[in-house]
Amino acid sequence: MTRKICVVTATRAEYGLLTCLLDDIQSDESLTLQLIVTGSHLSPEFGYTIEQIRNDKRHINKTIEILLSSDSAVGVSKSMGLVQISFAEAFDELAPDIVLVLGDRYELLPIVSSANIARIPVAHLNGGEITEGAIDEIIRHSVTKLSQIHFTAIYEYARRVIQMGEQPSSVFNVGEVGLDNFRRMNFMSKEEFEISIDRKLDKKNLLITYHPETTQSSEINEINFRKLLQALDQLEDTLLIFTKANADVGGRAINHIIDSYVEKNKNTAIAFMSLGQLRYLSALYYIDGVIGNSSSGVVEAPTFKVASINIGDRQKGRISADSVIDVNADTIEIVAALKHIYTSEYLDVLSKVVNPYGDGDSSRLVVETLKNIDLETLRTKSFFDVKY
Repeated sequence: MTRKICVVTATRAEYGLLTCLLDDIQSDESLTLQLIVTGSHLSPEFGYTIEQIRNDKRHINKTIEILLSSDSAVGVSKSMGLVQISFAEAFDELAPDIVLVLGDRYELLPIVSSANIARIPVAHLNGGEITEGAIDEIIRHSVTKLSQIHFTAIYEYARRVIQMGEQPSSVFNVGEVGLDNFRRMNFMSKEEFEISIDRKLDKKNLLITYHPETTQSSEINEINFRKLLQALDQLEDTLLIFTKANADVGGRAINHIIDSYVEKNKNTAIAFMSLGQLRYLSALYYIDGVIGNSSSGVVEAPTFKVASINIGDRQKGRISADSVIDVNADTIEIVAALKHIYTSEYLDVLSKVVNPYGDGDSSRLVVETLKNIDLETLRTKSFFDVKY
């Protein structure tokens, strides 16, 4: 019998990172892929990105509605309760051998809790990372403790997972699976990309992706985002390509501000709820920099040798390449960074940058582990004490 691997995807960004891994699981004769699509994938407000998954010709085993109309703290907590109930039923029906999840979003906590109660081992991608400016930081480490198999992106992250009491034999440092796209994807030509966004690229072009810092109030997040917009207002001959915020607390407010900004700056700014993985990564070939606080600016941009300006604390603590410029949510600092990315000094750094997150061969390593790991050894967890 083949081993059933149940992969859960809840957002456009995380699905994009999982693309190559899903391909490799699906093509391996000793594994059966089960796919559950949930979260913002099913929301028209956030782009209804399940259509992208369907366009990729993927068989979806279950769709589970969990998003409520409110993105307040109460609304998110209620969503988490709905997740726990719904996934308990889904896992009972599908009976997977392993549940695989990526990252640190709030819905993962009830998902992996349901799997543990059902005595299904959990494989977690991207544990051990630090992002102090998001509540994801707490959730990520909680998911680590609720997982039996750990796939990390950098050695320091693997060491941190072990520090949390996980057995070294259960921790596999494989690199960032999302970088596999760089090796395998057939990217758009410049002309194809321009047609896809219905806009000609300008002399300079920037991709702006900004999400709420979920450790801050919505009011502070809005103030900080407006400081970024004030910096962008000072640019000339520059096309601004916005991708909207995700379904975190405060995400809708930022998206309303983006809509208003684009309406007032139709000649210089465009916005998309989701570019999709192909357009987003193709954009990295034709833009000058990624601006905001998305992990893509830290993890993916260096591979494409694209400038990255990381604003605020959302990614604070995450290991980054030399090309990533960290600034506070301050208009003057952002303006200075925007000028710096066009200097010969910075361009020299960019040309030599090495991405610490790997070389794009991660999915193969993950599949080999999923195929060969002894499930019986995962039934019981023993705590690993680090000797100081």
